[in-house]
Amino acid sequence: MRLAVPLESIPGEDRVALTPDSVARLVKAGHEIRLQAGAGVRAGFSDSAFAHAGASVVEAPSLYEGVALVCRVQPPSPGEIPLLPEGIAVLAMFAPSRNRPLLELLAARRVTALAMELVPRITRAQSMDVLSSQSTVSGYKAVLLGATALPKFLPMLTTAAGTISPAKVFVIGAGVAGLQAIATARRLGGVVSAFDVRPAAREQVLSLGATFLAAELVSHASETAGGYATAQSDEQAQRTRDALTGHLKDIDLVITTAAIPGRDAPRLITAEMVSGMKAGSVIVDLAAESGGNCELTRPGETVHANGVAIIGPLNVPATIPFHASQMYGKNVLALVTHLSRDGALVIDATDEITGPMTVVRDGHVTTS
Repeated sequence: MRLAVPLESIPGEDRVALTPDSVARLVKAGHEIRLQAGAGVRAGFSDSAFAHAGASVVEAPSLYEGVALVCRVQPPSPGEIPLLPEGIAVLAMFAPSRNRPLLELLAARRVTALAMELVPRITRAQSMDVLSSQSTVSGYKAVLLGATALPKFLPMLTTAAGTISPAKVFVIGAGVAGLQAIATARRLGGVVSAFDVRPAAREQVLSLGATFLAAELVSHASETAGGYATAQSDEQAQRTRDALTGHLKDIDLVITTAAIPGRDAPRLITAEMVSGMKAGSVIVDLAAESGGNCELTRPGETVHANGVAIIGPLNVPATIPFHASQMYGKNVLALVTHLSRDGALVIDATDEITGPMTVVRDGHVTTS
């Protein structure tokens, strides 16, 4: 099967969908890889490294010749869609709930679209789970962003000028990103606490050496079969905000990661709660792209309110493109292996992995 890896066109997207290590394994399995010249340079992978791994490095006009599957990080832009041959398949992080017009354009072109973020959370698909791999990057980087913005040290320091107390870090949401944020903040010497409404989260938080806030709010009804948090009722949301309010008053750095797939992020920190925080404290809102967990978050900006900095970073994994690309590439490698039968691309709508991922097929958008 012939695959194409284009240069990502969205500004700031420095990742590449496959890296030389994954290319080498695909080539060994009998696949042919066509890479657009320069596709991996921004992530730290030279064209020569891809060529050494067995890829054919080509210029854009010939990229899609004879290709069955296009491997991307971000979806193609509207201007790139006419360049795709009819009947080709594209895998990328399509964010289908926010990109319906783009999916309609792909459907009109009769392109099959596979949304990487819709890989189901089942044992068979763990190696394909880009949300987990890229959330690991986000959780790590969020702490670095927060530590840089803080006007104080994160760890305790004993100096000739006296002992400096460690900063207090609070992580809201203990999914993959949250757990990585906890681990990173602990490595940097912060005193860490965390909160999540899901039952499994408490044990995971404690295993990393952090304290768990408001265990009484944990509920089995707050977790889907796939392990995601469900939307809270108005009463539950208010109880959560009440529990967070008192805790935030003593916190130096807050990392928020709470998200609900396909929906706006839950608003967990109000402007009033921010006004009660210490001057100089920092909030890093990893849910900024889906609306933010903080009422004051502005996606892509840093807002200052009552002496508190609220950072709303976008596309955080792209800021560590080398390892983010390697992790994403391994997810793509696993998926391509799953989709390939006897050297051909097979997209089975009844398959428990492929079915939920297919958002455009046979000229129709298949997701709501």
